[in-house]
Amino acid sequence: MTTGPAVREVDLLIRGGTALTMSTRDGIVEDPLLIVDEGKIVHLAPWSPQTERLYRAKETLSAENHLILPGLVNTHSHLPMVCFRGMADDLPLMTWLHDHIFPAEAKHVSREMAYAGSMLAIAEMILSGTTTCCDAYFHESSVARAAVASGFRLVPCQGFLDAGPMPGGVLERQMEIAQGFLDKWRDPSTLVVPALACHAAYSCRGETLQAVKKIAREADALFMIHLAETRDEVEEIRSRYGTTPVRYLRKLGVLDDRTLAVHCNWIDAGEIDILAEHDVKISHNPESNMKLAAGMAPVPALLLRGLDVGLGTDGAASNNDLDLFGEMSAAARYHKLKEANPTVMDATVVTVMATLGGARALRLDGAIGSLEPGKSADLILLDLKKPHLTPMYNPYSHLVYAASGADVSDSVINGRIVMRDRRLLTIDVDEAMEEVRKIAMSIAGRNAP
Repeated sequence: MTTGPAVREVDLLIRGGTALTMSTRDGIVEDPLLIVDEGKIVHLAPWSPQTERLYRAKETLSAENHLILPGLVNTHSHLPMVCFRGMADDLPLMTWLHDHIFPAEAKHVSREMAYAGSMLAIAEMILSGTTTCCDAYFHESSVARAAVASGFRLVPCQGFLDAGPMPGGVLERQMEIAQGFLDKWRDPSTLVVPALACHAAYSCRGETLQAVKKIAREADALFMIHLAETRDEVEEIRSRYGTTPVRYLRKLGVLDDRTLAVHCNWIDAGEIDILAEHDVKISHNPESNMKLAAGMAPVPALLLRGLDVGLGTDGAASNNDLDLFGEMSAAARYHKLKEANPTVMDATVVTVMATLGGARALRLDGAIGSLEPGKSADLILLDLKKPHLTPMYNPYSHLVYAASGADVSDSVINGRIVMRDRRLLTIDVDEAMEEVRKIAMSIAGRNAP
C-alpha cells in the first residue's frame, strides 16, 4: 500500500496576494504560499495545491488583495517621549531640548512613565507596520519590558548623558549601569537585543563616550549616538575640540561597524569617507529633521559609498508620529528636490531602507528585514482594497508614494500574529492611551478627570 507524504503541522499559513521578499531588487512573488513554524519562515514560493496539502496550520491569514512584506524597521526613536507629543512644537532643536524637553524629563521621567509611554508607542508602531525598533532613552529596562509584554522586537539602548564636570565615582557608576543592562537583557527574550547609547558628542564627555563604547564593543553590542544633527552642534564641537563631530569621534576611537550614527546631517565628503572606512551604520530621520529644521543627511552620497542606511522616526516629541510610511515618503521626495533629480532615492531603494537596510543598520539582517526561509517571520500585510491604492502598477511606488500606516491590516512578529484585521492582540490600546493621558495631565499641571 502506497501512502502520500506526511502532513507537517505548522503554526501559520499565509496565502494569496503579492509578496515583496526584499531578498533581491526584483523579489516579487505573485500568489505566494508562505509557511511559518516556530517563529521562522519555512516556505515561501508561488502557491500550488500540491504544496499546500503538505501543511496543516494552526492559524491562517488570507492575503488576497494584499501586499506581504517584511515588517518595517525603525532604526531610531525615543519611545517614552510619546508622553511629550506636541508639547513644544515649532522651536529650534537646542531651544526645544534645553528649555522644554530636558526640564520636563528631569521632572517627569520615571520607570512608570517609560513603561506606559512605550506601550502606547509600540501600539502605534504595530498599527502602522513597524515590527522592530531601536530605542534610546532612560529607564530602558522599562521599555524592554513593554516590548516583551507586547511581543514586539526591540533593540533598547540604555542612554547616557553627562555634559559638564562630574563628581568622583559617577563614571564608574555609569559603567556599572551599562554593564548591568547588557547582562540583564542578553538572554531573557529573543525579541530583545540590548545595546548602549550616548546622547551626543556635545552632551557626553570624551571619557564617557570611550568607556560606554568599550563596554558595548566587549559585548558585541550596538552603540548609538546622535551625530552632526545640527549646524550648531558642529560649531560647538569645533569650538571645544578644534574639529568636527565625525572626526572627533574617530579620534576617540568609537567608530566601527557596531556604531549607529543618527542623523549625520552636517557632514562633508571627507567625513563620509571616514564613516565608510569604519563601516558605521546610519539612521536617517527625515521628518524630524524637517520639523526641527535641523538639516538633512546626504543620503544619496552615503548609499553610493556603500553605507548601510536605515530609516527612523525619532521620538514623537519631535516628529510627531511613529509612522515609517511617512518617513519613506519624506525621504524619497526630499532628496529628489534637493538633488534636482527625480531619479534619486527611487521607491525600491527607499523600501529597502525601511526593511532590509534598517535590519543591516541594526546588525539584525541575519534574522529580519527580508522574507526568506530560515529568517524570523516578521511581516505585515497591507490592504490594497483602498481608493488611494487603486490601480497598482508598481508595488514599491505604492508603498512609498501612496500608502500609509493605516493601510496595514495584519502584523506578525517572530511568527506570532500581533495584529489581525487592524485589531491589536497583545496590547489593550484603550488602556495604553488612558495611562498616557494621565501622565500628560501631570506634565501639564492639571488633574486627571
